Amino acid sequence: MDDLVIRSRRAVLPDGERPAAVSVRDGRISAIGPYTGTGIDLGDVALLPGLVDTHVHVNEPGRTEWEGFATATRAAASGGVTALVDMPLNALPPTVDPAALAAKREAAEGACAVDVGFWGGAVPGNLAALRPLHDLGVFGFKCFTSDSGVPEFPPLAFEEMRAAFREIASFGGLVIVHAEDPASLTSPSGGGYAEFLASRPASAERLAVEQVVRLAEETGVRAHILHLSAADCLDVLAKAQADGLPVTAETCPHYLTFCADDARGPAHKCCPPIRDAANRELLWQGLASGVVSCVVTDHSPCTPELKRGDFATAWGGISSLQLGLPAVWTAARARGHTLHDVVRWMSEGPAALAGVPGKGGIVVGNDADLVAFAADETFTVDPAALRHRHPVTPYEGRTLTGVVQSTWLRGVPVSDAPLGRLLSRPEAAEAP
Repeated sequence: MDDLVIRSRRAVLPDGERPAAVSVRDGRISAIGPYTGTGIDLGDVALLPGLVDTHVHVNEPGRTEWEGFATATRAAASGGVTALVDMPLNALPPTVDPAALAAKREAAEGACAVDVGFWGGAVPGNLAALRPLHDLGVFGFKCFTSDSGVPEFPPLAFEEMRAAFREIASFGGLVIVHAEDPASLTSPSGGGYAEFLASRPASAERLAVEQVVRLAEETGVRAHILHLSAADCLDVLAKAQADGLPVTAETCPHYLTFCADDARGPAHKCCPPIRDAANRELLWQGLASGVVSCVVTDHSPCTPELKRGDFATAWGGISSLQLGLPAVWTAARARGHTLHDVVRWMSEGPAALAGVPGKGGIVVGNDADLVAFAADETFTVDPAALRHRHPVTPYEGRTLTGVVQSTWLRGVPVSDAPLGRLLSRPEAAEAP
């Protein structure tokens, strides 16, 4: 007998949006049938699969005053995210060896409202730790081509990148790259947004993406470009993909929502930066064409003190874990996209990228991670209603469309209770 049945006239399934009833047994989707019978009836409220956010900085342990597993995962659940993968920085220690991964898992155990997995890091000097981290279940390895912003996670020089790519390719791993050419970056000449934007030109992204593509071709590694902001890179990525190279890319809600003219203060600062409106529309075209396959938040919070000052001095990071779905849906529907598109970009795509087991779609056998989403309701963003640790957001006062009414994790309504599990790659060794 099923434990739960949820019906909706707008169930977003892998083959499109249609009326359906989703049955749940023992935490998994047991059947998908016609919109009939008993159970929870959402009516015209859409039923989505839980989102998978593969780009989240939780910052615990070590910088828990910036964020933390309890606060981040509660914000995730409120935004319809049922699984996230935590970045290897800005925690202390960063996740660059098995001992640091164990410290991460210890900090997260029993604290998470949704499921959480982990990325490892590739930094100078940890080449020998990459395979052990892979064997312990990290979903891949993040590296920087330029300064990361924290001294304990330095970038890889070109030959170090080549060696890391070769090593990761040798065991079939995934490398994810913050791609900005360091020689093209400068210190801002002033504190305004124009000076900050000029200090991180689109050419810096393009040069670094070209380098990643060359190394992917040379080594055979599967490579993914993080938080793509420069549409100038789309033709490079499209050619690499057409040539059969295993190179993918993501972008973020803030690059799809804002443009440079919207930047009012440091809440809008991120690296790489938000660019002009024409660039934003080209990013949307990149998503529509499939060159960009994922939309993830790059939730990168810090203390309010670090967000003060100007664009030259403030911390670069945008907190949007709770707002990613309505932000993307608001902008997507205005451009003629569907909820099915949004689910492909924010659930199916990220789950497939990282290989997160049992996630990414309303499919029989998957975890019953589900979201009731009132796609036609609007709300105005109030920072006091946000659940991440510090309510700083560039979305403050913005009217967005789409309200997350309920979130289920393996068929159980998500609350503040720590029901989340720690995730590993399915073929990994048993975690310590």
